[in-house]
Amino acid sequence: MIMLRRMMGFMVLNPLSGVIAVLAIIVLVASLLSPNFLTSYNMMIIARSLAFIGLITIAQSMLMILGELDLSLGAIGGFCGVIGGILMVQVGLPPWLAFALCLLIGALFGLVNGLLVTVLRLPSLVLTIGMAGVYGGLNLVLTRGVAITGIPSSIGFLGTGRWLGLPIPFWIMLVFLAIASFITLKTPFGRYMYAVGSNAPAARMLGIHVDRVRVGVFAFAGFLAALAGMLMVARLGSAQPSIGDSWVLGPIAAAVIGGVPTTGGIGTPLGAIFGAAIIGVIENIIVLFGISPYWQSMVSGAIVVLAISLDAISRRYFKRE
Repeated sequence: MIMLRRMMGFMVLNPLSGVIAVLAIIVLVASLLSPNFLTSYNMMIIARSLAFIGLITIAQSMLMILGELDLSLGAIGGFCGVIGGILMVQVGLPPWLAFALCLLIGALFGLVNGLLVTVLRLPSLVLTIGMAGVYGGLNLVLTRGVAITGIPSSIGFLGTGRWLGLPIPFWIMLVFLAIASFITLKTPFGRYMYAVGSNAPAARMLGIHVDRVRVGVFAFAGFLAALAGMLMVARLGSAQPSIGDSWVLGPIAAAVIGGVPTTGGIGTPLGAIFGAAIIGVIENIIVLFGISPYWQSMVSGAIVVLAISLDAISRRYFKRE
């Protein structure tokens, strides 16, 4: 019992060390049980999967540092992908222009979410559930549930290409992970984020524009969601209405596993990405070992519950100590 308390305390004080250790153990066990796990092909599959969910995880982790949540990010990503397909295929805009416009539209959607949260003073969890329905509904209105095909091949390499043996989306995710880490850890805006997440009233008394910080992070999160959606369109070669449907609970669980609590004030995007890697490896193991895919949803849900439960328990332990 004492050992368990010490381990829990270590993981609270050193969340990045703890999550890296857990990931290393999972990888070691999987590689011992299956010779196919550490193959270059399987690593590429994991990296590609991590790229898309990783962008949403970065966005969600920054919001969670603020003490906020945005459950509409998946819907924003899917809707921006559909808009991109319409602009490229039906309107005939140059692919790169359509891509850039969709990123701006995603940032605009995030901005709208942030303004609604700050102006109406509504809990972000409740409001973004409703906005997810709005964006998802507009998605279905535009597509009638049918995929938009004929995406120009000139942007296809963004989803299918490789560099140094790793998928291009993975490199793009690493670039934005570096940007997010720099913002949160090396800039005054990042310090404001932690201050707002720790104690918003106190931050306001110190002269920090709390609402501006919140709106800015929501807008950046929308941008990242749109980027993930457009990269998925490039990957599939079509704008599927279902893009983003699975980008809801996983990123939250990944952030919590990586040391970003739902209460805000601590954690880093890097830790959240390691959490996403743990979930990605577990899901890969399910497929690799021939476990029925019907179990994947149950396992993902169990990971979410376990992550949030361990976070709550560890925080109580930390306060008591």
